[in-house]
Amino acid sequence: MASSSPSHPVPRPQPRKPVGRVADWFRQALLKKPKNVPISSESHPRGDSHLASQDSASPPSLCSVRSSSPPPAHVDISSSGRWSKDYDVCVCHSEEDLAAAQELVSYLEGSSARLRCFLQLRDAAPGGAIVSELCQALSNSHCHVLLITPAFLCDPWCKYQMLQALTQAPGAEGCTIPLLSGLTRDAYPAELRFMYYVDCRGPDQGFHQVKEAVMRYLQTLS
Repeated sequence: MASSSPSHPVPRPQPRKPVGRVADWFRQALLKKPKNVPISSESHPRGDSHLASQDSASPPSLCSVRSSSPPPAHVDISSSGRWSKDYDVCVCHSEEDLAAAQELVSYLEGSSARLRCFLQLRDAAPGGAIVSELCQALSNSHCHVLLITPAFLCDPWCKYQMLQALTQAPGAEGCTIPLLSGLTRDAYPAELRFMYYVDCRGPDQGFHQVKEAVMRYLQTLS
């Protein structure tokens, strides 16, 4: 009687390790659009109450906190570090919000500080690659203002701008300034939950607070 050959366990195939997980996440972050963007019921900056939704995970807006202390003294931004970059502020916005972005830039440039602003459709080099122009502008600007609106959240290009702004200065506190307009608090992007935002419903549509935030950051430059 023939002896049976010893059987050997068949090696199980090892599960394949995920490849390009970071690249897949980045791709999905750019292409994924929010199903429902909670839009504020108030379309005007003047309002009687705060945002309709009070998400505890979201930071409060700066205009919702009132201080009884006197306003800060004049901020000196004449340090030599300010001139190490071409712009003080780069404004990131959606195409639909161009008029609001232009109004903000006009306010900042017309202030006594004479802040130098980059507005892509106005200041980008003709013939330059769009992505290259944006990345260069972010790199050459001390501060980045994100005009976050329903149109901003639905635009993959704006998502890319936001991620690039965070990548340019991941550890620079006060460098990125979100300006929330026409949205409830629970629509605030998860990527920005660790920083305060300026509510556009405040006085001067929040422009004054944006200017003060930029000037405070410029004051820290040596």
